[in-house]
Amino acid sequence: MFQSFRWCRAFISVVHRLSTIAAAGHCYARPSVRSIRTDTRSATNISSTPSSSDPQNEMDKFKLASRYKYGEYSIWIEISKLTAITKPLNLGQGFPDYEPPSRFPQFLAEVASENNLNFHQYTRGLGHVRLVNAISKLYSNLINREIDALNEVLVTVGAYEALYCAIQSNIEVGDEAIVIEPYFDCYEPMIRIAGGTPRFIPLRNTKPNAEVSHSSDWKLDPEELASLFNAKTKLIIINTPHNPLGKVFDYEELNMIADLAKKHNVLVISDEVYEWLVYEPAKHTRIASLPDMWERTITIGSAGKSFSMTGWKLGWAYGPSYLIKNLCVVHQTAIYTCATPVQEAVARAFEHEISVLNTPESYFQNLSKELKPKMLYLSNVLQESGFVPIIPDGGYFLVSKWTKFENKIDLSAETDKYKDFRFTKWLSKNVKLQSIPYSIFYSEESKVLAEDFMRLCFFKKDETLKEAEKILSTWTSKLL
Repeated sequence: MFQSFRWCRAFISVVHRLSTIAAAGHCYARPSVRSIRTDTRSATNISSTPSSSDPQNEMDKFKLASRYKYGEYSIWIEISKLTAITKPLNLGQGFPDYEPPSRFPQFLAEVASENNLNFHQYTRGLGHVRLVNAISKLYSNLINREIDALNEVLVTVGAYEALYCAIQSNIEVGDEAIVIEPYFDCYEPMIRIAGGTPRFIPLRNTKPNAEVSHSSDWKLDPEELASLFNAKTKLIIINTPHNPLGKVFDYEELNMIADLAKKHNVLVISDEVYEWLVYEPAKHTRIASLPDMWERTITIGSAGKSFSMTGWKLGWAYGPSYLIKNLCVVHQTAIYTCATPVQEAVARAFEHEISVLNTPESYFQNLSKELKPKMLYLSNVLQESGFVPIIPDGGYFLVSKWTKFENKIDLSAETDKYKDFRFTKWLSKNVKLQSIPYSIFYSEESKVLAEDFMRLCFFKKDETLKEAEKILSTWTSKLL
């Protein structure tokens, strides 16, 4: 009887403790029979005071892994949120606002409707066979060497994934990677996440007093570049044609980079997603085609850019098998395979383009002719409105100096650290035109070099560009 009384007393004590915790607002799981029995063995030691543990501190255990902190911020997410609110004319983000040639989406429609079970199931993980064969055929001719479709080509979820696989599979903790500024903003976090250290070098304007600025005026300093190479240097990333500047690296510049890469046994990652967007008289040179550079180059391409269908999100990398196999390991552990219908459709699009190369029917070779008038139109609009554009040799972006208006508008309501961020946000809210702050393409230490500029996309309908002209001329006429 005494034992029963003692057990009841202990049980009441436990219930009282749970009630106190619940009253304090804690979430507490229902105790198991075993826990109650355990408590009865030391009932006299049970306190009615609630636990002092902080749920927030407990949840800190599940915070983002520290290596990914470098990728937390995204300008593209921020701008997307801003444009959803301000509803501006969007010349910021890089995609066309009109349909691609009907034959390309028609290929996808045919794949989806054909009675072929294989198009609706997994395909080869490293790339749909028909697609890697087409990629091999195209680039074997372009770089004048035979590319092994099954061992020297990897198909990825956009060029973005190809970049990720190339960097993650080659960078060890402590390795250094040379990055040319400005650079597409994913390069730096990808290097840092892998444990590497980016070493930055800016393109410098060699003709600062020119009446009209051209992207070809922006060059690397040979001595400055050479000084960055050392025993820790694992790779260098080049982007040609360049985003955002529109520079097309010429043969001499690429040869200088190639000589340093060979001298110091360094890998080259060549981001060539805008390879078909080159404006005469500039010419695109693939660095993998230079003497003894195939052996140390991973070249990256994009169906989204080549066929003007960014939503298809398909890319590739090609290079020697001993380099591509490294990318394959990262790809197969993260993605495994890309969408089969999209790969089949892109393969058919490639086959069509290969058949019409060097004819008026070639979309690849005629796209730059379609876009050059748009580029010249927008650059003229910017000049007449008081901006100072940099005329690109490739890509579909214009970088423009905006600081003529710095003292004519009040940016005090914008709180960003860098003035190009303040200006582009102010422009979106008050003028209803969206651009991208140029400093996002520079390292923290070099952002001061970029604050005077913004980036705009001219791959838009003529009506869109005319609307941009109307918006800018109306606004600037009140200030100038």
